[in-house]
Amino acid sequence: MSEAEAKLMHEHAVYWRGWMEKGQVVAFGLVADPAGAYGIVIVEVDDDSGLRTLAANEPTIQSGRGFRFDVYPMPRGVVHLPRGGA
Repeated sequence: MSEAEAKLMHEHAVYWRGWMEKGQVVAFGLVADPAGAYGIVIVEVDDDSGLRTLAANEPTIQSGRGFRFDVYPMPRGVVHLPRGGA
């Protein structure tokens, strides 16, 4: 990874961590797929336009380096309660 790529990945993590602190992101991180690594972000938004705004303003998307995002709804997702109860 070049210095420029490392800087972009840092900005990417800071961006999503900020949205996590605001309660919009449930989880994010690298997926170590043997076919090729990629990232995943699980968000909680009111509508599709909120998600598209988050993704459009994301540093890797704005970088013009060919990154993309795909949206897949999770209509019946389940999130565990924090350890120790609710």
